[in-house]
Amino acid sequence: MRQLLDMPPEIELLPDGTYRPRRPPIAARIFAWAAVIAVLALALMVASFALWFALILIPVVVVAGAIAWLAFRYQVWRAGGVQRNRWPPTPP
Repeated sequence: MRQLLDMPPEIELLPDGTYRPRRPPIAARIFAWAAVIAVLALALMVASFALWFALILIPVVVVAGAIAWLAFRYQVWRAGGVQRNRWPPTPP
C-alpha cells in the first residue's frame, strides 16, 4: 500500500508539449448525465403545471365574463336603456 501512495502522478505529455486531456471517471460522467436529466424533468414538470393552471382558469374567466356582461346589461336596463343620437348633448 505504501508503494501506491509514493508513486508520482502520471502526466501524459504529448510530443507537441500539450497535455492529453483526461476523461473524468465513469461515476462523474453518470452523475453529470443524471443531473442533466433531473433538470430537464423539473423543467417539464413546471411547464406542465403552468399549462394545467392555465387550462383550469379558462372556465373561471368565462364565468366571470358572463357575470360582468349580465351586470352591465342590468345597469343599462336600470338606467332606462341606451340613448342614441344624443350628440351634442342637450342641456337638461
